[in-house]
Amino acid sequence: MAKTRPEHHSELQVESPMDYAQHEATYNGFLTAIKWTIIVAAVSTIILYFLVNP
Repeated sequence: MAKTRPEHHSELQVESPMDYAQHEATYNGFLTAIKWTIIVAAVSTIILYFLVNP
């Protein structure tokens, strides 16, 4: 015996409720924070190298 599918079909949602502008702003802020974290870590490593190893 075949299972019947319910007749209730929801309509497809064409637009996403997500705010893409806010999503991109948050992502760009995250990338900027990572970039500066890497730069500060590299500069700190170089400075510490010259301070510890005279």
